[in-house]
Amino acid sequence: MFTGIIEELGSVVELVQTDGAARLRVNAPLAASDAAHGDSISVNGVCLTVVDQGADWFVADVMAETLRASVIGSLTAGDPVNLERAARVDSRLGGHIVQGHVDGSGTLLSRTEGSAWHVLRFTLPADLAPLVANKGSITVSGVSLTVSAVSDASESQQWFEVSLIPETLAATTLGTLEADGVVNLETDILARHVERLLSFGVSTGSTTAGVSTTAGVSTGSTTAFTERSES
Repeated sequence: MFTGIIEELGSVVELVQTDGAARLRVNAPLAASDAAHGDSISVNGVCLTVVDQGADWFVADVMAETLRASVIGSLTAGDPVNLERAARVDSRLGGHIVQGHVDGSGTLLSRTEGSAWHVLRFTLPADLAPLVANKGSITVSGVSLTVSAVSDASESQQWFEVSLIPETLAATTLGTLEADGVVNLETDILARHVERLLSFGVSTGSTTAGVSTTAGVSTGSTTAFTERSES
């Protein structure tokens, strides 16, 4: 479990791909300083397990599903990566609850520079769009961010925007990300579970417990929970 507050900018030493998997070695003086075999480290938002480590580096195996769902497989030697060690139970939750389980990827569409901030607009896969809300949380390449704008549901190309302060621009890879750059996306865990709950027992256009639903989504209901509590 992570918080999306990047601790260090590491760099890729090598990524060796084999049949459907890969082994990643990262130069990471801080993250590796107290790393042990089996520890979890977030690399650009992907939770990876340490299988070998030294004073300033660690190695992790990357399985086929991770290569499919994320852009880890496109890393090359020298690339900077956002790193975060697993959160301690007694630490402050500075960002939001991040699992390191990437949902998909987005592409940088534009960057608008202000006097003390940058606004970045990314594409959003259609299947993830319902899980991203204005003022909600999203993880972009491991960075916990607040959504500052989202596309209308009727738009053919879904997108979202985040506003970055100078600290985030300097401390993460998002500060130098170029147009068409691809990032890992992880939606909010609460939104995922709500979507899953609503996929069970909520019928299109039905009215249960006095609450109307449209397109299978309850508008402020406790439909699924009411049925369970009465059983």
